[in-house]
Amino acid sequence: MTANFSCLAADGFYLAVEPLFLHENREDVTALHCKIVCLIQNGSFKEALNVMNTQTKVLGSEVVFEKAYCEYRLNRVESALKTIESATEQTDKLKELYGQVLYRLERYNECKAVYTDLIRNSQDEYEEERKTNLAAVLAAMSQWEKASKEDLGLPELTYELCYNAACALIGQGQLTEAYNKLQKAEELCRLSLADDSDVTEEDIESELAIIHSQMAYVMQLQGRTDEALQLYNQVIKLKPSDVGLLAVTANNIITINKDQNVFDSKKKVKLTNAEGVEYKLAKKQLQAIDFNKALLSMYTNQADQCRKLSSSLQTQNPGHPRPVLIQVAQLCREKQHSRAIELLQQFSDQHPESASGIKLTMAQLYLIQGHVTKACDVLRSIKEFKHKPGMVSALVTMYSHEEDIDGAIEVFKQAIEHYHSEQPGSAAHLALVREAANFKLKYGRKKEAISDLEQLWKQNKKDVHTLAQLISAYSLVDTDKAKSLSKHLPSADTMSFNVDVDELENSHGATYVRKKAAKVTGEILPKEQGEGDVRKKRKKKKGKLPKNYDPKSTPDPERWLPMRERSYYRGKKKGKKKEQIGKGTQGAMAGASAELDASKTASSPPTSPRPGSATGSSATVGSNVAPPRQQKPASSGASRKKAPQKKKKSGKGGW
Repeated sequence: MTANFSCLAADGFYLAVEPLFLHENREDVTALHCKIVCLIQNGSFKEALNVMNTQTKVLGSEVVFEKAYCEYRLNRVESALKTIESATEQTDKLKELYGQVLYRLERYNECKAVYTDLIRNSQDEYEEERKTNLAAVLAAMSQWEKASKEDLGLPELTYELCYNAACALIGQGQLTEAYNKLQKAEELCRLSLADDSDVTEEDIESELAIIHSQMAYVMQLQGRTDEALQLYNQVIKLKPSDVGLLAVTANNIITINKDQNVFDSKKKVKLTNAEGVEYKLAKKQLQAIDFNKALLSMYTNQADQCRKLSSSLQTQNPGHPRPVLIQVAQLCREKQHSRAIELLQQFSDQHPESASGIKLTMAQLYLIQGHVTKACDVLRSIKEFKHKPGMVSALVTMYSHEEDIDGAIEVFKQAIEHYHSEQPGSAAHLALVREAANFKLKYGRKKEAISDLEQLWKQNKKDVHTLAQLISAYSLVDTDKAKSLSKHLPSADTMSFNVDVDELENSHGATYVRKKAAKVTGEILPKEQGEGDVRKKRKKKKGKLPKNYDPKSTPDPERWLPMRERSYYRGKKKGKKKEQIGKGTQGAMAGASAELDASKTASSPPTSPRPGSATGSSATVGSNVAPPRQQKPASSGASRKKAPQKKKKSGKGGW
């Protein structure tokens, strides 16, 4: 907001004023006022406020607006409110500032009244800004207080007004209309900035960043998360100067990532910690960011950090169930379900007004542990949902799973009594009665189903199906009553419907289609007596027999059973050990070692002369006789060369 000061001065005016006037007369009201205005124009709000506080007696009520404005710009909103309310006269500029303060304090109804009064009773060049602020108030009421849409006849001639109208539509859940309105705001923004030659394309994109971020939010709500994520990242890359916009965009990216891409989420969460964010966003926005920080700590396995953040949130919001649910989720990740249930029960006892969602979570945890009856007891204790059709269905299913038919029937009974007193004859009431009757008939409780069936039949006397069920139930209790009711059944003639049988058989749902006889063009000859239709018989194919089939032998009666299940199966016979392959020295083969041994073959001559035989003579050796070992020669001076051999260790350590 731009202050409309009564005494405007140039930036250097203070330098000329102070030596001339304040040096000689430090209590001159006009000079002090000019000094304060100059300090505000230079952005020195603290210094200006100090001057006003030290010269309170001299200035008096002359600078009430300036003091309140400095407090507002220093984010001392409560002090600014007190200063404005203490003013003796409420001028237009004080009302303008009063509206801004009320908006920051989220007192939207009072703020709306202030701007409505200003628009009605003032005519100047700031009318468009006031209408924009009023549209922002309506959008905030729609989003944060879920107020119904109020048409004040505000025009949508500027992109700011169009943007605020789109935000109001988002609060009402009209997402498609809101997206179209945001597209219109984008067009108006481009048109308004295109005429200015000093504005670059980067400046235009920076101005459009808030519109694009809101468009991405609408896409996210519509389930178009990929498109939304792409647009969010485009806004982040622009690095807009608005820290509030950056924080909201980064938070929404974190919500899309959830438990995936946590490293990107840890980078984005830093943008939510920027300085001054708490003064730019509403309380619910800051609260949502804090909740997401705690959840991100849980997803990144920072258990202590998660507990610390959730405990702090619970202290700040004692009646809000979400901090407790985050703590419970962390305990469940640590497999501490009993402790989680205790925490939920404790919160439920302390805050019964917020216990409905907590009790649903308790029931879920009981089901995880297998305590179905306890889960049913918890669900039946939720008064808001006790008689809802969905809750009745869940309870009946769980009681049926536990084979507690009486408990399920009691649930039906209480729900029917509730609707009979609150909404008699409604669609939900009759649907529950019919489901109760069908349930009792399913489990053989025909006597108990009679009252429900009679109630349904009285509502619709033409319901033949219900009447048939009622007669069937009475047949076990009172046959006379069943006979009297059977008179109300329609006769066979009235029950015969005009159905085209051929069309029914040719329909898609028919399982058997009768083939129509082919029309014969020509005279049909009468059949002679004794002549009948001769149908062609299909030739039966002979079954294939196994190759070793013997027609004389009796087939094995256990041939259809697996071999292991037959009575005569004794297990596999242990055969000879297979040749050990891969054992021994490298390259050695057990099977081929004998074949490659030249000393064991009959045809190969000895490689060295036998002892006692003449040199050059060859002795033949039988094929089964192994040659004698070669004697070690006596030690002599002459040395003999030996072929290299591999070393083998003996038991005594010798060679």
